[in-house]
Amino acid sequence: MLSPLAYPPAIETAIAQIESLLEKDSRLFEAYNLSPRGLAVLILQRDPDLWEAIAASPRRTEYDRAIVEAQLQLDVPLTSAIAMSRQEKAWEVEGSVLSESAPKGQPMAERLHQITVNPITGFPLLLLILYFGVYKFVGEFGAGTLVDGIETFFETYINPAVNQFVSAVIPWPILQDLLANEYGIITLGIRYAIAIVLPVVGTYFLMFSLLEDSGYLPRLSLMLDRLFKAIGLSGRAVIPMVLGLGCDTMATIVTRTLETRRERLITIFLLALAVPCAAQWGVILGLLAMKPAALAIWAGFVLSIFAIVGAVTARILPGNPPEFYMEIPPLRLPKLQNILLKTYFRMKAYFWEIVPLFIWVSVFIWIGHITGIFHVVVGWLEPVAAILGLPQEVAPIFLYGFFRRDYGAAGLFDLTQGGLLSGNQLVVTAVVLTLFLPCVAQFQAMVKEQGLKITLAMVAFIIPFAFTMGYVVNLLLNLFGVNV
Repeated sequence: MLSPLAYPPAIETAIAQIESLLEKDSRLFEAYNLSPRGLAVLILQRDPDLWEAIAASPRRTEYDRAIVEAQLQLDVPLTSAIAMSRQEKAWEVEGSVLSESAPKGQPMAERLHQITVNPITGFPLLLLILYFGVYKFVGEFGAGTLVDGIETFFETYINPAVNQFVSAVIPWPILQDLLANEYGIITLGIRYAIAIVLPVVGTYFLMFSLLEDSGYLPRLSLMLDRLFKAIGLSGRAVIPMVLGLGCDTMATIVTRTLETRRERLITIFLLALAVPCAAQWGVILGLLAMKPAALAIWAGFVLSIFAIVGAVTARILPGNPPEFYMEIPPLRLPKLQNILLKTYFRMKAYFWEIVPLFIWVSVFIWIGHITGIFHVVVGWLEPVAAILGLPQEVAPIFLYGFFRRDYGAAGLFDLTQGGLLSGNQLVVTAVVLTLFLPCVAQFQAMVKEQGLKITLAMVAFIIPFAFTMGYVVNLLLNLFGVNV
């Protein structure tokens, strides 16, 4: 016969103390059809409804003291200790009613699971995925081969044909510039969206769908949980962070799956500050692929900012560290149909989001040119670019980034292809654009998730911080005589 569920002695002592208090407060809990022991366990876990009832009790401090004394005697959070005791009891019950033949060794799926979650083998595996999946496939193939091919096609055939057609049909130069020429909707906005952004985002979503369908991402969350605790997050936050490397807007919305408001706030802030979208880091990877030192400086600096700012934010914001639990699906061979369908739907959603925005950005730039506002703002940014050791041609790129991060990344691609940036200047510009403002769509998602006041506070920090970090990178490169 199975013994009743027993918790560790510290918890059992606290349960007994709370049960005695419940006898004195029986009227407060008449509506709850639970035994005193059941109520005591829920109170130990600080059930919100029960704590509302306890607030009316003159013995509230005694309830709290019983919980604190129990916690001081445990090495893990109370809720974790209770959950582990229940898990052990569940295994005991399962073992008493289920019999199975002993396996002939550890199953292959279990061995693969241990490889992915054990830091000794998991981190080398992660580095391999980053190298082949991110650097080679997205960076070199997506942002390099595909972008070069489609961009060349646009520059050779599409843009000249559009310029010629528009000039023949529309006699007014101002309206011609709206559709064609340097800042036209088709020759700039559509070209950026299709030729530069779409190949990068497409290859990333393909890789992301493959990892997702294999069951690897939850295991990555499990492996990185301890590291993420240092910045006030749990392993569950790995999912929106990885998704943010595709689209920060979608990742901001996915933060709803995180348990506490504090964790959601930290995640959204780090997404806005130091997690570049696929178009950004894909273009940067493509541009820096031939300069490993420049790529290492950019990646190392941005990762350092992510870790330092996250750790400082976690210590400033009040609240307890989050707990981590997640259902781990079985590892499996990814199905091609699943991968293609997931990639298609993500690409479709992203494409219909960015194309209208890129068109509107082109319209804003056109309006800015004909009204002179664009030149005024660029004039304000040119001294900032000079302080960062950058040519004045970079100023419009920062303005592009204000509207869309990926639009700014595409502008950086054009600037670099024109040979206007040295290796050091490319690194500085890449750092500033990575840390710069979230795009318009992400800004809207941030307002929806955290409110206008908190979002504006984040933006007010991010703008000067991005330029300050660009200045620091330029200063350090010059100080140590580094030329990449």
